[in-house]
Formats: sequence, C-alpha cells, structure tokens
Amino acid sequence: MSSGDGQQSQALTKPSFSEVQASALVESVFGLKVSKIQPLPSYDDQNFHVCIARTKVTTDGPNECVLKISNTESSKTPDLIEVQTHIIMFLRAAGFPTASVCRTKGDNVSSLVTVDSGSEVKSYLVRLLTYLPGRPIAEIPIGPQLLYEIGRLAAKLDKTLEKFHHPKLSSLHRENFIWNLKSVPLLEKYLYALGQNRNREIVEQVIQLFKDEVMTSLSHFRECINHGDLNDHNILIVSSESAFGDAVYQVSGILDFDDMSYGYYVFEVAITIMYMMIESKTPIQVGGHVLAGFESVVPLTPVERGALFLLVCSRFCQSLVLAAYSCQLYPENEEYLMITAKTGWKHLQQMFDMGRKAVEEIWFETAKSYESGISM
Repeated sequence: MSSGDGQQSQALTKPSFSEVQASALVESVFGLKVSKIQPLPSYDDQNFHVCIARTKVTTDGPNECVLKISNTESSKTPDLIEVQTHIIMFLRAAGFPTASVCRTKGDNVSSLVTVDSGSEVKSYLVRLLTYLPGRPIAEIPIGPQLLYEIGRLAAKLDKTLEKFHHPKLSSLHRENFIWNLKSVPLLEKYLYALGQNRNREIVEQVIQLFKDEVMTSLSHFRECINHGDLNDHNILIVSSESAFGDAVYQVSGILDFDDMSYGYYVFEVAITIMYMMIESKTPIQVGGHVLAGFESVVPLTPVERGALFLLVCSRFCQSLVLAAYSCQLYPENEEYLMITAKTGWKHLQQMFDMGRKAVEEIWFETAKSYESGISM
C-alpha cells in the first residue's frame, strides 16, 4: 500500500501497462508464456493475476502467478525491493504462507524495465510471485479465535525476522517513510485533503498527542522489522469443516511486503488491531483478541501497552488521511483507496469518544481472559 519514502507527490507515476503489454513482460523477462491475465486491485503499483501456459519447455513451475510492477518512485529503490523480496523467500523457508519468487531469465529476483513513451522514459521494477490460494479475511466474519491467530501470526513474523540477514538490510531504515507509524507528524502536510470538519479536528488532536506522548517514548520501545500492512486484504484464509460441521479458518497467504521497514513490536500489533477493526461489527472488542495472540509470542512491556491506544488511533489517521489525499491524485482508483474510509472514520470517532481508559480496559481484560483459558 505504499509509495516511495518521504512525501508522496504527483511525480510518482502509477504504472499503466495494458494486459497485452503485461503478458509480453512475463514472456520477455521471465521466459513464461501467458494463457490468461487480468488486473488485480492495487494502491499505487500495478498487479496482474497471470495464468501460465504449459509448454514442452516449461513443464515445471507455477500455474498461476502475480506480476508486480512497481511505481516509478519505488522503482528508484532497487535495494529495498531486493531486501523485501528476500524476506518473502526467507519467511516461506521458515514455514510462513508467503509466495514463492519466480526468477528472471537472468536468475534475478526482479528486473528494471524501461519504457519510452516518446515524450519521456520511465523505469519500472517488475517481479513475479506465485499466486496464493484463499480469499481475503475482509470477506468473512472474523471471530475471536481467528483474531487471536492473526495476532499470533503478526508477532511470530516479526520475531522470526530477528534472524534475517542481508547485506542491504539497512535499506529498511526508511527515513520519513509515510506509512511507518513513526511518521504520523508528517500527516500535517496532507490535512488539506480533509477540508474543515470534525474528522480533521480529531486527526489534529491525534497528531499532537503522538508528538507529546509517542515520540518521547520511542527509545523505550523494542525495535524490529515490521511487515507494516497486515490489513484484512493482505491476509488470505481457506476454510474447512470441523467435526461439528462448523467452518474452521486457516491463514493461507500473507501478501504485500512493500511497506516493510524498521519499526517496533508495538507498531505491528497496533497496525494489525486497526485493520482487523475495519470490517468488524464489534470493533472495540477486536483489540483484546489480537493483543492476546500477539502477547502469546511477544508480551508487551508496560510502556508499549500504554502507547497502544494512541498508536491504533494514529494508524487510523494515517490510512484515512492518505486515502483522502491519494483520491485527489487518482480519482479513478477511489473505490480501492477508500476501503478503510467506509467504516474507519466511525471507528476512530468511537475510540476517541470512549477515551483511552475505557478502550484499554476492554482490550486488557479480554487479553487477560486468555491467560485463564476463558476467552471473552
């Protein structure tokens, strides 16, 4: 869901390859013939669902893939994309349901493609990943057990990445990356996109609280690599039937590692809570179940717990403000960009109206109930 580091600008060019051009890319860069191709929704990159035609030469390999074409700004950071791609491979080897990476004909994990439109030359990084089964959890009602498992998954992912090494790992220190929670004060540049209303007033209050309370506590948070975008469209699930005839859900895919950066454990759980609230009919209850799962792997410190409410509010602000801003740049992509806004403003207002103490009490009591084996 990201753009390049620093301020998003109109200089960022979202790719606009046709299906024919995308098919030609798959063949020329990866040496695979396409039997069917269709676009997938995306924020500011371009993705295609690709079916691979079997030939005498390509009898092995995946049948379905995702062609990822990065925008012009992201394409200027090949080291970062290389590290993110190797993390996908590392996590898959560690047992996580991430995609496999298809190598180019030159045995690389990505390729820089240059397009000359006549008036200007633009470069785009392209990658090909295997297509993962399942459907987004946004499409199903998420119960307490699945929320717990998603919280646990988020913590295990960050914990596992403590063991990841790469010579270009420092590229994940993304200074002023707009989607890192540390960058909440940078939202002030985009507030004009909201107009003058109660929503803007709440965002302004959250930003000020963030400056006063979170920025001064960062040195007390434990650092780690964050996925940074475990939203309800980036986690896939498959269902099976239990012995009692109930649907049992299992995570079958983790998508979109483009927002990865160095952050903190408490950032990851806050981001996950916020996105799991989006489609919930009882959004305030969500946090305790996700927190319990997360803390079964990485218990938070008192300082980290004390920042959780404000961090969840801050992520709502990031998502909602940047969606409003991006809609002005890409009105044709409004339906996808405004997914969070459908319920997000209402949830943020509810949290703010209830206040930190009341929300924390619900979250922490729910999380505590898992310790005794009785989930609320």
